[in-house]
Order: sequence, then structure tokens, then C-alpha cells
Amino acid sequence: MNVVNLESNAQRIREDRAIYRAVKILESRMKERETVFSSPKSVHDFLCLLLGSEEREMFVVLFMDAQNRLIDSEILFSGTLTQTSVYPREVVKSAINHNAAAVIFAHNHPSGVPTPSEADKRITKDLKDILKVIDVRVLDHFVIAGNKSLSFCEAGLL
Repeated sequence: MNVVNLESNAQRIREDRAIYRAVKILESRMKERETVFSSPKSVHDFLCLLLGSEEREMFVVLFMDAQNRLIDSEILFSGTLTQTSVYPREVVKSAINHNAAAVIFAHNHPSGVPTPSEADKRITKDLKDILKVIDVRVLDHFVIAGNKSLSFCEAGLL
């Protein structure tokens, strides 16, 4: 590896750390101000910052209170370049631990294409059905691909 590549990699690592810190600051401020995610656009902006540059699939849950204010966000699962396994039991456990009234799911497609797969649609339906039993609403599921996203609600998939 030459010196130019090492400098480029070091710069990327510094930038990734800065992005991580910025997301944590944004998340903290959203909680302090009792931010209400009132539109898919506001969720899109937050999630693109959180997931848009990830190189492998990550599955995130935004835990919301009864007024759709953010309680917390958590990356529950991470996988490979093309897939991640999602375990409903762990999603339910986290929703209960956060005392969430509602959730928003999100995962990224490092391929750059925000089209949901059949597996994405199936796990969303399964999670929605399971969470309904414990009175937790699923508000949306976003597929993030860089700075693009697809909202299941807006696409009529939820």
C-alpha cells in the first residue's frame, strides 16, 4: 500500500469518526428538545446521516413515545454487504425495554438502490404483527441508500 492510500484511509477514518460524533450530538439534541418526527422527510434526513455511508447492512429501530417523540435509536443488527438477519424476539425485547409506544424501522442498502426486497417486506409484516400484540405501533420502515430513501408508508407497503 502506498503513502497516498494510507493518507486517504486515515482521512476516511477521521471523517467517519466525525460523522459518528455528529449523529450522537444530533440524537442527543433531538431527545432534549422532545423532537417529534412529524414527516417522513425529517426521519429521512436523520436516517441518511446515520446509515447513508455504511458499507454493510445495518438494521435500526427508532423507539418513540405515544406522541411520536424519539426515546432512543438503536442499531440492533448488522450484517454483510447484502443482508442482515433480524430477530423479532430482540426487537420486541428492545421495544419493551425502551417502553416504546411506537417504532420506526430502517435499514440500509449499501448497493445504492433503496428498493425493498421481498425479505424486507416479509420481516416488516412479521414485526408489525408481533409488535401489535404488545400494543407497539409500527409507524414506518425506511430503506436507506446513500442520500436516497424509500418509506414503506409512502410506497403503500405498510
